[in-house]
Amino acid sequence: MKQKKQKGFSLIELLIVVAIILIIASMAIPRVLQARITANEASAVASLRAINLAEISYQTSYPAKGFADNLSSLGNGNLGPGTPCVPNQTNACLLDSTLSKGAKAGYQFEAAGGNPVSGTNMTYGAGAAPLTYNRSGVRLFCTTEDQEIRFDPNLGASTTPPSPTNCTSGTFTPLQ
Repeated sequence: MKQKKQKGFSLIELLIVVAIILIIASMAIPRVLQARITANEASAVASLRAINLAEISYQTSYPAKGFADNLSSLGNGNLGPGTPCVPNQTNACLLDSTLSKGAKAGYQFEAAGGNPVSGTNMTYGAGAAPLTYNRSGVRLFCTTEDQEIRFDPNLGASTTPPSPTNCTSGTFTPLQ
């Protein structure tokens, strides 16, 4: 009896190939997620550096006001889309509109002026926290008028940006 030659793959062969692909994917996905978290954290640090520069520029441009009252004052404030940004105390046009609205690259940001003396903010603080803990980021970051960026490992899984008081309380470590 003559046997017919089989064309194509058997079901077992296809299942083995699918199983190999799933094993490789299960090893790669956590690394891709970790790479995204690392990139988001690097972006958060860069955004805090941009906030530091914007605060210094703001203080120089508006000495009677001191540091900005809030994050939106460093950007385009609450101007509508397509509205040209004309620098003033409520929208200094120093930060991009994404960051000045408080969220960028998986992190949320807050900034506030503090210690007012005769209406002049003598200090400021800015903080960053992941939008979704362990998906968009892990660590908390902050900075104050000393322009040193600090981090906390965020063991409590917080998604609230740290306050200036928390930033200088000793639980945050300076970045190297």
